[in-house]
Amino acid sequence: MSIILQIETATTSCSVALAKEGLVIAQKQINERNIHAEVITLFIEELVHAAGLTYADVDAVAVSCGPGSYTGLRIGVSTAKGLCYALDKPLIAIETLEAMAYGAMPLAAAYNKADILLCPMIDARRMEVYTALFDMQGNRVKATAAEIIDENSLATELQNNPILFFGDGADKCEAVLGANNNAIFSPSFQNNAAHLSQLALKKFNDKAFEDVAYFEPYYLKDFIAGKKAL
Repeated sequence: MSIILQIETATTSCSVALAKEGLVIAQKQINERNIHAEVITLFIEELVHAAGLTYADVDAVAVSCGPGSYTGLRIGVSTAKGLCYALDKPLIAIETLEAMAYGAMPLAAAYNKADILLCPMIDARRMEVYTALFDMQGNRVKATAAEIIDENSLATELQNNPILFFGDGADKCEAVLGANNNAIFSPSFQNNAAHLSQLALKKFNDKAFEDVAYFEPYYLKDFIAGKKAL
C-alpha cells in the first residue's frame, strides 16, 4: 500500500497532497504568486500530521517537474530532493502539462464529446505559453513546446476536434482562439498536487525513479533574469 507525497509548484499554485494507492487522502493549496518558499515545508508538515502519519510512512516523493515558473520549479524540486535525501525515499518526476491533462479530464468529460482533446497551457509571458495536447486516455497528441499563440495556432486540430484549453496560460489565449466553435475554455482550472496521483502511482509501481543527486527541473527554456528599473 503505497503512500506518495506529491508537490506542485510549477505555477502560482503552491500545492501538496498525500495519496494512498493513487487516491488523495489529504491536500493543501494556495494560489498566490511568490509565496512558495514561505509555505511549502509548512504545508508538508501540516499535511503529514493531519493525516496521522509520520515521514517514515511516506514511500516516495513525487514532484511536478515542469515546464513552468523557473523559481517555482526550483523550490518544488529542491524541496522534494531534500526530503528524499533525508528520508532515503525515491524521487518521482511528473511532467507538469501531463499532470494538468489528467486533472482536467473530469472537466472535459462533462462536455460529453468523445473526441475532445486536452490542451494545458502555462503562461510563459507575452503571448507565449508552454503547452501540449492530449486525448482523454492521456495519450500525447502534440509534443510539449513553448509556443506563441495567434489566430492560426492549432488550426488543423481545432478543425477536427473540440479542444478544452485550461491553465493560467489559457486565459490570455481566449481572445485569439475563442471565436472557434471547437475551442472550449475552462477558467476555473488550477494546478493541484492531486493531479499527480495516477501518474505517480504508475511510476512508483514501475520503479521509474529519478537520480536524486542529478535530477533537475524541466525548464524547456533558458532562464533570463530581468533587470530592475533604476
